[in-house]
Amino acid sequence: MRNTWALTVSRMRLAMRNRAFLFFSLIMPLAFLFIYAGIFGRGNSQAMPYLLAEVLALTVMGSFWGLSVQLVTFREQGILRRFRLAPIGAAEMLASSIISNYILTIPTVIIEFYLARQIFHMSSMGNLMGVFVLVTLGIATFATLGLVIASVTNTMQETQIINQIIWFAFLFLSGVTVPLPILPKLVQKFSYFLPATYLVSGLQQTMVDHAGLSELGLDVASMLGCTLIAFLVSTQLFRWEPEAKAPRRAKLWAAAAVIPFLLLGIWENGHNHVLAHAMSDFQTIERSSSPELPTR
Repeated sequence: MRNTWALTVSRMRLAMRNRAFLFFSLIMPLAFLFIYAGIFGRGNSQAMPYLLAEVLALTVMGSFWGLSVQLVTFREQGILRRFRLAPIGAAEMLASSIISNYILTIPTVIIEFYLARQIFHMSSMGNLMGVFVLVTLGIATFATLGLVIASVTNTMQETQIINQIIWFAFLFLSGVTVPLPILPKLVQKFSYFLPATYLVSGLQQTMVDHAGLSELGLDVASMLGCTLIAFLVSTQLFRWEPEAKAPRRAKLWAAAAVIPFLLLGIWENGHNHVLAHAMSDFQTIERSSSPELPTR
């Protein structure tokens, strides 16, 4: 545990020097907060819980891009090779990545709540315990998914291409930028297989409906299962040396990380549980808007 914490402190220092990490973990989320609240919310304080839920999801999802790029950069620059001289293993290295990312992300979440309350006069804080649990699990889930991507790619160029494809799906097909109820039905069915969809849905329920953990069982269970599987996969595929290449079976191992969401997506396509909640929350905020909540 002492080694993990020492690594965590070191990783935080290195992350603070990484422009990509700072952009995705701080600048981008705050920019989206002002865009969502100032343009889409139009000063409607009752719409802020719904909009803040989307901004929180974006903040958490930044862990995916930030950690994958950071780990590949460290490997290509030979930084991981130096860490290998210490008495640590892959699990400790990856755990320190997740913990440091969590510690650096939480202040952004707190700032977002503060700005939403003080500047945009958010009418309700939602269920803070539910938000805390979802944010914690969400950071762990997207961080471990980022680590899996870093483990199966061999170059920064390959990492960025895969990241951009997956990030596009997270950003535009999960309800975080375009509300799920107004997406085409085919896209809605596909969105059920994306982890970002359940993060957005869960945060909207906690912020708008004050939903408790008992009402978020599927969301919590899927993210927890994905985190555990992705962490195990990333430890098995972890590489210290820039010369080491990912084996062919690596992408098959990586696919195992999304099994919880594949199973949940199949179930959701038959029950539309997420869509029903998303529709209810969207209509609630839309009715409270004056003259209306823009459909992005």
